[in-house]
Amino acid sequence: MNRAELADFLRRGRARLDPLDVGLAPGARRRTPGLRREEVASLAGMSVDYYTRLEQSRGPRPSRQMLAALARALRLTADERDHLFHLAGEEPPRRDTPSSHVRPGLLLVLDRLHDAAAQVVTDCGEVLAQNALAKALVGDASARPARERNLTRRFFLDPTARTLFPPEDLPGHARVHVASLRAVAAAHPDDPEPAALAAELRSASTEFARLWDEHEVSLRRPGTKRFRHPVVGLLELDCEALLSNGHRTHLIIHTARPGTESHEKLQLLRVVGLQNMSGHPSRAGGGKPGVRGEAP
Repeated sequence: MNRAELADFLRRGRARLDPLDVGLAPGARRRTPGLRREEVASLAGMSVDYYTRLEQSRGPRPSRQMLAALARALRLTADERDHLFHLAGEEPPRRDTPSSHVRPGLLLVLDRLHDAAAQVVTDCGEVLAQNALAKALVGDASARPARERNLTRRFFLDPTARTLFPPEDLPGHARVHVASLRAVAAAHPDDPEPAALAAELRSASTEFARLWDEHEVSLRRPGTKRFRHPVVGLLELDCEALLSNGHRTHLIIHTARPGTESHEKLQLLRVVGLQNMSGHPSRAGGGKPGVRGEAP
């Protein structure tokens, strides 16, 4: 690990970004250009102290998940992402398989969707990025451990993941999760991730195993979803899934039709913002999640 080069690369990456580039308000006058350290740390889901130590050439070696989060926070291109991994002494993710890297252009679109809850998700259900309204609606995925950011795994292994939906809608969600994963596993037989996830869930969940044996296949389609939010109540939202990166990454957008009660509630949620249900700030680098909520 080249700590000095890594620190310099992080400082320069932070200095070249404007708050508007990452969906933040400009705020008070800044004495130096670029983002503040605490802003990068927040975008990457890590503690300010941890990020500061990285910039001061005295931090521990970042994990691969942390490097991917930093690449997204700093809006790095694929080449810059690979360079970041090399500086940390890690082999960059292969480009011919799905990775946790999200292109800067897609992140820019995500940040511009102020009136919609939007997030970037892999075809296996891994949440890679969310805008502020998505975090307010379904919880901050970056505040959870890496294994708990997969929508399908959480739906079948974490009972609290289902509290976001009305009980009568749960069987339909379960079938969509299983049918989609089976389609992805069949379409990409050389990718071990979907097969490994299916094997794990077949062993751990009798419900998943039963649905898997029914051999239903379908990809995620536009439709309507209902959410139960602890602050604003029930919302009925239209869901659109836009494809990117060879159909391995999805930009999932939830909107409410103007004039409806759900539209008013979504606007209220935008004002209320991300609620800290447990009363503790979310942290990374050894901290505990401070947000209750699941991602659809």
